[in-house]
Amino acid sequence: MNRLPERDAARRPARPARRAPRQENRAPARAEFAERLAEGCSLLKLGLGLDEREHLLAYLDLLQRWNRVYNLTAIRDPSDMLTQHLLDSLAVLRPLEEAAAREATRRGASPCLLDVGSGAGLPGLALALAWPALEADLVEPVGKKAAFLRQSVAELGLAQRVRVHEGRIQEARLPRAPDLAICRAFSSLNEFASLIEPFLTPETVVFAMKGQRQEIEAEAAALAPGWRVADITALVVPGLRAARHLVELAQPTRTVR
Repeated sequence: MNRLPERDAARRPARPARRAPRQENRAPARAEFAERLAEGCSLLKLGLGLDEREHLLAYLDLLQRWNRVYNLTAIRDPSDMLTQHLLDSLAVLRPLEEAAAREATRRGASPCLLDVGSGAGLPGLALALAWPALEADLVEPVGKKAAFLRQSVAELGLAQRVRVHEGRIQEARLPRAPDLAICRAFSSLNEFASLIEPFLTPETVVFAMKGQRQEIEAEAAALAPGWRVADITALVVPGLRAARHLVELAQPTRTVR
């Protein structure tokens, strides 16, 4: 590599130092995020109050900060996080609320969600923030992600109803059986079903978040005997063009409705 002689370099006038770009030029302002989140909730027909939306934005702030150091998610842009993480998770809120109301297995108790392979809290932590009556058990085997979940639960005031289980689902010790179980980008339908089966009651409603319908149909054909796909709901995530579907699985012991 050719370098200038020291004497020539010394005579060169120093370039003025470049100013670091201002933070507000690199990312949309929080007010814009708040507006987009409110609009997205409206399109999803969710009646989230200001408190719930503020907590979701606080969670998004935590995710951005931790992601710079711990690489929790491949999505770096905060705007993309809002769409591909928050709104994507919130798109399943109404179907899960309806399933919990439909079953009503534990009258007088809060519904409990099991989120397997929760990662950075998606969808389980986001759902707990948007659904104040929900209890949740978040199972995550990766240490840095589980540490983020524990910190988020503490900072967001969820310690009374959200529990983080670091380790594989086979090793989890759940304090109660789930009313709802879900995974997002975790595994095949058959693997998910086989791993969670020991934790379920006959009334537990099982969901998986998936992408293309062809993928779902291929995985449905490989389900273990007794398991079947009960329903497939096409999800419309505001601002996202990619296909999203919510799959409901029927257990071998479930009564056909």
